[in-house]
Amino acid sequence: MVGARRLWPGSAVLTAALCLGSVQVAADADGPDWYRVVSVAPGDVLNIRVEPDPRSTKVGEIPPGAHCVRNLGCRGGLTFEEFTTLDEAQRAARLRESPRWCNVEYQGQLGWVAGRYLAEGSCDKH
Repeated sequence: MVGARRLWPGSAVLTAALCLGSVQVAADADGPDWYRVVSVAPGDVLNIRVEPDPRSTKVGEIPPGAHCVRNLGCRGGLTFEEFTTLDEAQRAARLRESPRWCNVEYQGQLGWVAGRYLAEGSCDKH
């Protein structure tokens, strides 16, 4: 065959792995574009922290009921499999072991907040 290239036998596997890897990266970024703050008492605030840790330095705060909290990605929390297969007590135990933290932007402030205080929201800045 003129002009045909011979492929390394493992190239198909490598290509498939790279493609699947990129699908996983995209899946990790899934979620709403915007959050709203929930379950924060009136007069209290949701702390924005430098790192996803309750002992990390506080760099800002978000008031209860706030909207336009931009999602920059979350870590921890339940996987889809855990959410669909574990009972309520098992889910609660798993969340204590690996709480969900979300990297957010709120009114120009960037940082991490406890994901249990966020729900899907919107941002209409008109």
